Amino acid sequence: MVERKEAAMNKTVAIAAIKRLSDREPRTDQDLVAVESPLTLTVTHPSFQDVRPLGVLMRTPGDDENLVLGLLHAEGIVRTMADISSVEIDAATDSSRDDGATARVALASTVDPGVLPDGRALLTTSACGLCGRLSVHALDRVPPSRDRELQLSAADLSALTSRLRSGQAIFAETGGLHAAALFDRAGDEVGLAEDVGRHNAVDKVVGAALRTGKLPLAGGVLVVSGRVAFEIVQKAVMAGVAAIVAIGAPSSLAVEAARAAGLTLVGFARDGHCNVYVEVTSLSGTAGTPPAPPDRHR
Repeated sequence: MVERKEAAMNKTVAIAAIKRLSDREPRTDQDLVAVESPLTLTVTHPSFQDVRPLGVLMRTPGDDENLVLGLLHAEGIVRTMADISSVEIDAATDSSRDDGATARVALASTVDPGVLPDGRALLTTSACGLCGRLSVHALDRVPPSRDRELQLSAADLSALTSRLRSGQAIFAETGGLHAAALFDRAGDEVGLAEDVGRHNAVDKVVGAALRTGKLPLAGGVLVVSGRVAFEIVQKAVMAGVAAIVAIGAPSSLAVEAARAAGLTLVGFARDGHCNVYVEVTSLSGTAGTPPAPPDRHR
C-alpha cells in the first residue's frame, strides 16, 4: 500500500510583475508564469542502513507522486507498484523560502539494490531530468518492441497532437509548460500531464499509468509537445509503447535509439503533416495530401 502525504503547496502558476514594451509607451503590468520548484528525492531499501539521496528535480509542483514513480520506472529501478512500499511527499517547513518539497520513497525488498546509484545526490534541471545517468543501461535491459500491429494515419497523428494541445490548461495560461500524453491502441487517452520540464511531463504521465496498473502499454502512443532527445525514447521504451509522436524535432541519438528499440518515431507532427524518422508500425498519409517537406523551424 502506498502512503500519500501530498504537500500542501501544489501551486502551478505564479504572478510576475513585468514591463510591457511595444510601439507605444512602456507600461507596467502583471503576467502569469509557470512555477518551477525543487523536489528532493530520497530512497530507502530494506538492505540499506541509511537514506539514500537520488537527486533534486526541478519541476512544476503537482502530480509529484506520479513524477517520482515515473522516474523510478524509467530508470529501471521499479517495474510495478509491488516494488514500492510507500511514497511520502512533504512540503518545506519554512514557508518564507521556496525550498520545494521532499519525496521519500521506501522501496520493497523485490527491488535489486544493485540498480540504485551510489548515493551521490545530483542537482538536475527541468530541461534535463536526470540527464540519462542510468538511461543507457536501463534501455539495454529492455528487449526491442517491434510492434507492427498498430496502424496510424496522418489524420490519426493530427488528432493526437490536437488532443494534447487541448489538454494543456496551464500552458494556455502561461505559455511556459511542456506536455505529454499517453494513448492506448484504441486511441483512448490514458493520461496527460504538464510540467516546466519535458522529461518531467513524461515521467508524470508514465507514473500515473504505473499507479493504475496500465504498464506496459503495448500498442500505445506517447505524444509530446516538444523535441525528443534520447531520454524521452528511453522512457517510452520502458513504458512499453509502440510509437512516439512529437510536435518538435528528434535528436540523432533519439533516432538511433528508437530504431534499435523497434519504436516508431514521428517528429514535427502538426497542421496535418509530420516527418517519420523510424517506421515500425504502419503509417499512412491522408488521400490527396502531399507529404510535408522537412520542417526545421521549431
